[in-house]
Amino acid sequence: MKSMKPWMASMVTLLCITGVHAAEMGKANVIRDYTDTVAPADQQAYEAGVKSYNQCLSQHGFKFTWTALLHETGDTYQYSYVSEPSTWESFDAMHTAGKACDQTWRTAVNPHLKSEMSAFLVRTPELTYMPDGMPMKSAFTEVTYFKLKPGHDASEAFTDVARKIAAAAEKSKWSEHFMIAKVKDGGQGSPDFIVVSFSKSWADFGEDANPSLWKMVENVYGKGDAAAMRKSLNDAIQEVSSHVDSYSADLTYQPASK
Repeated sequence: MKSMKPWMASMVTLLCITGVHAAEMGKANVIRDYTDTVAPADQQAYEAGVKSYNQCLSQHGFKFTWTALLHETGDTYQYSYVSEPSTWESFDAMHTAGKACDQTWRTAVNPHLKSEMSAFLVRTPELTYMPDGMPMKSAFTEVTYFKLKPGHDASEAFTDVARKIAAAAEKSKWSEHFMIAKVKDGGQGSPDFIVVSFSKSWADFGEDANPSLWKMVENVYGKGDAAAMRKSLNDAIQEVSSHVDSYSADLTYQPASK
């Protein structure tokens, strides 16, 4: 996967995120994310604690995968853990099954944490172009956070443009793939939306998309419509940030049966 960076700053979407629609229930479109911040001096002890926690999960037959990601850019003393795409109902079973190891986390990991953030990420298939599915073990994952200006009109405009971009990528069989997710209940200051892309190596990450996003959109919709779409997106952005994560096999929890 080539780098998405040249066009990420213009690609952002927002849907209303209040409540869970009944249509979402039963669909494996929800990912839970935990992001831990650790002091440099505590990294070794923190990682040992995570391994002890994973061992406890294994001993109790925990059946859910948690993929560990190390932050390679941005705050490099952060670690993220993401669940596999699941149904909302699955998180009830996950919560119950994990209780046996809660005390291990509190005693082996919490003393080495500076802070922890958690949020749910609700995938939006209609805004996503990932024809081969989302890889959970790519070497590198680029994550871009988007916080948008308030207002229903802006939300509607971005959603409309994002659908058109995804449709154009599908129609043109674009070489770049991306996943878009709503951020639900991330707390104060959290982004509204994220865009995720994957790379096999740093060389892969650094290679520019060809054609670029907006050239691809222009090829499908024409120059005038592409310019109007781009302006709509840019007008609604309040803040954008991004970082790159690497996959950590050592800290990932995967059930023995998988």
